Amino acid sequence: MKELLFMLADLWMIFTGFFYGWRFIRRYGNYLLGLEWMIVATSGSNFLVWSLLGGDPGSFLYSIAYFFDAFSRSVGITLILIMGLMRVTHRYKPTLAVDISVFALAIVAGLYLQQFRSHELHVGPATYYVIVNVLTTLFLAYFSWRLWKIRAKGLAIGAALATAAGTAIALIYDFFPIPDDEHRTTHYILALTTWGFQMFVYFLAYRALHNHNVATGAEPASNEHSAARA
Repeated sequence: MKELLFMLADLWMIFTGFFYGWRFIRRYGNYLLGLEWMIVATSGSNFLVWSLLGGDPGSFLYSIAYFFDAFSRSVGITLILIMGLMRVTHRYKPTLAVDISVFALAIVAGLYLQQFRSHELHVGPATYYVIVNVLTTLFLAYFSWRLWKIRAKGLAIGAALATAAGTAIALIYDFFPIPDDEHRTTHYILALTTWGFQMFVYFLAYRALHNHNVATGAEPASNEHSAARA
């Protein structure tokens, strides 16, 4: 039953990552969020294949899984997420050079953090992950408040709950492991479900703020962006 729930949770995250990542790019031209969503989905796909093949820690697929995990926990679902959401909160539109630079930074971070891939607790990296997650949570609290302010109260509550769940997962990962969960199956069921829920809710919340900005004349409609690029 646990293995089935794990696969369903992973498939859920893979779907939300690829589906909504593509919609971020296609509909809003937001490559920061679109690519990061797809990277998370790719990570989930690799993780699923690795698990189905036996979950060997010595496998090359495990190295790839750890890289993607470090990529997103260090920069992807922290700095890149904030920068991407700032499109609808602050009209922030980074240049192509900035987009490339921040993804390059995430790649460097993912490669550097490979050295801490053992099962032992490395306090330095673990503390860093928690700190950047807390800073991201502060911005996401503001993001939820912006949703509440435009009367999208359901999405505001959903975004707040998704953020709280994501923070709890980040704390559990290193500092408060679930008892009797030797292979972390229960943890990953909760984590994958939460990460998929976050990507789903943040897309809906982004869309709501974008539509509000368009309605108030603060931002052109999505098809206007497409016309400008054409």
